[in-house]
Amino acid sequence: MNEPLNEPSQPVWERRLKVTTAEQTHALGAALGGVLEAGDLLVLTGELGAGKTTFTQGLGEGLGVRAGIISPTFVLVRIHPNLQEGPRPGGPDLVHVDAYRLESAAEIDDIDLENTMDTSVTVVEWGRDRVEHLSDSRLEVDLHRSVGSGGAVPAADVADSGTVLDFDTDDDDEPRTIVFRGFGPRWAEAPKLLENTISEGGH
Repeated sequence: MNEPLNEPSQPVWERRLKVTTAEQTHALGAALGGVLEAGDLLVLTGELGAGKTTFTQGLGEGLGVRAGIISPTFVLVRIHPNLQEGPRPGGPDLVHVDAYRLESAAEIDDIDLENTMDTSVTVVEWGRDRVEHLSDSRLEVDLHRSVGSGGAVPAADVADSGTVLDFDTDDDDEPRTIVFRGFGPRWAEAPKLLENTISEGGH
């Protein structure tokens, strides 16, 4: 039923943003969540403690889905439904996947993400080299822990994240660099909220 997709291997653009606190990571996720659409695929990469779950919690807030986002490591997939009383009633659900224990694209196929791809925003932690075949477009988000805070751009200025639904207070307030890369026609242009970033590569 699903024909193999010719997934793009080179990003159309790249943007980098430095954040200094977990709150800024959360706020940046919330701002991005506000512009995501059903069918969007995000691939999150970063070592343990880099802020992937905090960023995803922000995405969920911006999307207006049910609170309670935690790492889905032991269940592989968690679905967070859109809330009619949230900021985006009728918007897409959030499908949150942890592919750390999955070793191939075939194992990704076994969890049938294609059944929800068209109606949800799909966020896959540790998804690189595993999920590219699912869509002809994707947004890659790499979170890197770093030392020093020179040149930081406060992500909290990007958007007011409003009420924090389920902020991960265990996340450390150490500087991080968040790298965004857009692939395919959906991400032909970078979201405007990423324009106040450290310009390195891309166009």
